[in-house]
Amino acid sequence: MPTKTPTLPAVEDFTDVAETARRLGIGERRLRDGVNHRGFPAHRMGRRLMFSPEDRAQIAEMHRIPVKRVSGRMRVA
Repeated sequence: MPTKTPTLPAVEDFTDVAETARRLGIGERRLRDGVNHRGFPAHRMGRRLMFSPEDRAQIAEMHRIPVKRVSGRMRVA
């Protein structure tokens, strides 16, 4: 029985800081600061900071605001 090896994203799937910030709707400086100081996932390829689809999904999840229930009604925090 062959073992499954994890599939890695293709190089074409990676985006740079400018494109990732645009897709996530945040500033480039905030994205760089998040990588350097707040633990945002990223890859360094040479001198470039690059983001895989999984990295972008994790960063988006880190910014998710959970829904809170208030007296029977749903309300965003």
